[in-house]
Amino acid sequence: MRARWTVGAALAVGALIFAAPLAASAAGPVTFGSSPIVDTVGVLGSRTGDVEKAIDTLYENERVQLFVAYVDVFENPSDAVAWTEDTANANGMGANDYLLAVAVDGRTYYLSAAADSPLSDQQLSEIDQNYIEPALRDEDWAGAAIGAATGLERAVGGDSLDGSTGGSGGSGFFWFFVIGVLVVGVVLFFVLRRRGSSASRGRAAPSGIGALSTAELKQRAGSALVRTDDAVKTSEEELGFAIASYGTEATAGFQKALTEARELLSRGFTLQQKLDDSEPDTEEQQRAWYAQIIENCEKANAALDAQAQAFDALRALEKNAPQAAQATRQAAEAARARLDGVRATLARLSNQYTDAALATIADNPAQAEDRLAFADTALAEADTALAAGKTSDAAVDIRAAEEAVDQAALLLDAVDRLDHDLTEARASFSEAIADLRSDIAAAKALPASADSSGQLASVVASTESVLADVSAKLSADRVNPVEVVQRLEQANTQIDALLGSVRDAEAARQRAQAALTQTLLAARSQLGAAEDFITARRGAVGAEARTRLAEAGRLIVQAESLGAADPAQALAQAQRANQLAGEAIRLAQNDVGGFGGMGGMGGMGAGSGRGGNVAGAVLGGILINSMLGGGGSRGGGGFGGGFGGSSGGSGGRRSPGSFGGSGTRSRRGSGGRF
Repeated sequence: MRARWTVGAALAVGALIFAAPLAASAAGPVTFGSSPIVDTVGVLGSRTGDVEKAIDTLYENERVQLFVAYVDVFENPSDAVAWTEDTANANGMGANDYLLAVAVDGRTYYLSAAADSPLSDQQLSEIDQNYIEPALRDEDWAGAAIGAATGLERAVGGDSLDGSTGGSGGSGFFWFFVIGVLVVGVVLFFVLRRRGSSASRGRAAPSGIGALSTAELKQRAGSALVRTDDAVKTSEEELGFAIASYGTEATAGFQKALTEARELLSRGFTLQQKLDDSEPDTEEQQRAWYAQIIENCEKANAALDAQAQAFDALRALEKNAPQAAQATRQAAEAARARLDGVRATLARLSNQYTDAALATIADNPAQAEDRLAFADTALAEADTALAAGKTSDAAVDIRAAEEAVDQAALLLDAVDRLDHDLTEARASFSEAIADLRSDIAAAKALPASADSSGQLASVVASTESVLADVSAKLSADRVNPVEVVQRLEQANTQIDALLGSVRDAEAARQRAQAALTQTLLAARSQLGAAEDFITARRGAVGAEARTRLAEAGRLIVQAESLGAADPAQALAQAQRANQLAGEAIRLAQNDVGGFGGMGGMGGMGAGSGRGGNVAGAVLGGILINSMLGGGGSRGGGGFGGGFGGSSGGSGGRRSPGSFGGSGTRSRRGSGGRF
């Protein structure tokens, strides 16, 4: 009798324990360290090792990574899809990275995959339904993660997902309850301790980005800038296509959204430049500016996303796919017809200018040819899809071809543009040299009393040395006009600073105005070269180069607006812009060099039938999905991307690009309530 009473009491206490609501502590997106598991609520406990083993097995067998996060409630954002999106982006997750996020008290979850994941939406849904949700409904937290790893391994390996179940084989809620009753005293202790801890977290823990470390904020801000910059650039390209097809009136709303997004992104880059400059910033300033960058990027993406659905409806390539394919084919032929002429231009430039002067366009003809080859293959696949009545698939191929042709034209235009800029720079040499000689003569004509420190004589000697060096460079067979202009500009700035005190204000103003014209010419040339280089290779270029580029552009606009009222200040802005544009080129070239011809993805081209032009398409940010692998055992796979992000569409086929922000076309997946 006593034994029955004890068991009955234990059951009653156990029921109270498990029925008692726990204080929920909301959690913002998390950051993963060396472990693929974040468990802020401690639900995995002793089974953490089992989950790690399943994740390791998945990676060893399929080279696919699974990350799992358990929190009380999703917050900032509260939507499960957006929360996993932010977490994945903040942690730099790629095509073969998957994220399972579970809000234990919120009773919601989401399995997130990149848009360019090799798995189709149907496969992700089957993993969710057969391997994850059943375990979550039984509160088998470890079983859900193990099930996700098992389902991913089967899907990536080409095995059927039908009829399978996740979990850990008999470790559901019933057994959990029975075990809990048997050790009710221990369970009571831990549950009550967790309640206290959870309540404490609810009272004291900061939420959202305020809870992140400064290093985590920096990482998230950098990621946001790159993603948003890609969104804006792709949206610009897509809007250009739409304006050409439908006119400015029909696309006015999209233009307004794009303008707003550009302004917000520009503010973000300006803040990033402040963080990158040599001026020391307090911890408080850094955190505030990183948070503002993230907020600006979110607003920019939201502005684009708000118009994405309307834009997609307008573009709806499947409605006029044959005509669009023909127009793209004609544009490709027009670009191809320019190749020989551009190669001849580049050969001529190579005889006149140094390799350094031509570094940003040296491989442009080859890159353009790659893009056109990619477009040809995409259009051929579009024709096949149209013949089979698959108009939506054809639209994906056509859109990819459009972007590839547009980039090919940009690459060819960049050669002609640099030819013009270098010619203008070379034409400015005579005036700049004459100006320096006039300065030297003026300095030498000053009385000795004006140079008691000897500083002016030193600068005169330095300026004469620069002129001699420039003269030697100009007599060589090949010249770097940008380098020559920069040397002349630096010498002019130095000697002008010393002569300024003995010149009247109007003369100084006139000289600053003359120097501004030359410096702006050099800065615009550098900026144009940097923009062309980065846009055509944006798949490899990171936030630092983009920040320098954006700041250089802002300073040039500022210098142009100040030119008439304050030429001296405008000159300083133009000089800084020229310097930053040069830094942008250098940083972008480093990024592309480190890209390593797709950074280990080079093998993708061989199996796809597209050859090496796939690498060029990815380098250019033209992101394709199932066109790469052609389906097979891995479902619709490949790269996704385009105007603003990459998550649009359904099934395995992903759009290579359309109007919108990262929230419209980013990661995809499956989930819900449990």
